[in-house]
Amino acid sequence: MHVTSKPLTEMTLVERSTLLETVADALEASAEEAGGEGDVRFVENSMCVVNTIRGMSRDLGRRDLAAAELLLQQGIMMVYQFTSRTRAKIALH
Repeated sequence: MHVTSKPLTEMTLVERSTLLETVADALEASAEEAGGEGDVRFVENSMCVVNTIRGMSRDLGRRDLAAAELLLQQGIMMVYQFTSRTRAKIALH
């Protein structure tokens, strides 16, 4: 099935809220994994973005779309950077 993505302006309020919540969930999962690795800075930064996204998703009107778009971009980029970073492998002998 081929689905074309829609811009935020063409999404319903429910679709927008679902998208924001999905990104927040993915970022929160990355933060939990980073916490297990001891990356406190990533956890703190991620959770700030997660909380802002979740706060916005509850009352997202058309006037807030530019801010929502920036938050989505930031959250998606943070997840991408976390999942694509190289993890240092230390050989123990």
